Amino acid sequence: VKLVESGGGLVQPGGSLRLSCTASRFTISRYYMSWYRQAPGKERELVAAISGTGRTTTYADSVKDRFTISRDNDQNTVALQMNSLKPEDTAVYYCNAKYMNNNYWGQGTQVTVSS
Repeated sequence: VKLVESGGGLVQPGGSLRLSCTASRFTISRYYMSWYRQAPGKERELVAAISGTGRTTTYADSVKDRFTISRDNDQNTVALQMNSLKPEDTAVYYCNAKYMNNNYWGQGTQVTVSS
């Protein structure tokens, strides 16, 4: 079972990035998929989540109206579109998949927002 994140990098304040999470060796269609982030010295926090069908999404207040989570069950991927990025969005972003007793994490991708 594997989750691999990609798309992180360095971006200026106000810029955009699109993170992608690709799952292998399992099918995500039944899984509740989420993006978390962890900044230096802080606890890991939920950024956004999406139900198996994609009909229900949840966002942290700090990213509402700026970030959008989406999924493509046929491609076995989840994405996080991040717009109007701020320095406080700097963190390692992790993909998470949950279903019943299964709880999988990716290795994380660094997002740095700085001028």
